[in-house]
Amino acid sequence: MEAFLVSTGLVAVAEIGDKTQLLALLLAARFRKPAPIILGILVATIANHALAAWVGVAAAALLSGPWMKWVLGLAFIGFGVWALIPDTFEESDKPKDRAGVFLTTLVAFFFVEMGDKTQVATVALAAKFHQVLVVAAGTTLGMMIANVPAVLIGEAAATRLPLKYIRWAAAASFAAIGVWILVAS
Repeated sequence: MEAFLVSTGLVAVAEIGDKTQLLALLLAARFRKPAPIILGILVATIANHALAAWVGVAAAALLSGPWMKWVLGLAFIGFGVWALIPDTFEESDKPKDRAGVFLTTLVAFFFVEMGDKTQVATVALAAKFHQVLVVAAGTTLGMMIANVPAVLIGEAAATRLPLKYIRWAAAASFAAIGVWILVAS
């Protein structure tokens, strides 16, 4: 249960103001069809984070040893620093709608999430907890907690969120987990 709750909470907070949340807002504003957008985000996130969690567990098994706690602890502290940097959405990242709303969302969201801090955090969480399905389910739920309201409420709500303070909370959460890994293990 700890792996699921930590994964959910950490990703839900880290996703606020993230590039993929900006994509969710853009898709909602462009298509104005929340159901296929939400379903596309869900399917893309399940696929992306299941793969990321599998990579994390495989890497942990391959690279096991006492120094692994240092790699994970410092990685989470690094995520904390990374979380302080606001994401931007490039013009080249704008989705093309040649294949319908669902497929456009699925493909765009999957590829924009590649190398994103929440995907990399999923790798690290899976390496820490050694549970592919639990971590992938938790990080997927965290993504949905952050992105479904963005799709439903749209850009009006996003402009009212205190993104600076949310980034600081995400950074503190990542750093606290990094320190916890270094101290508790």
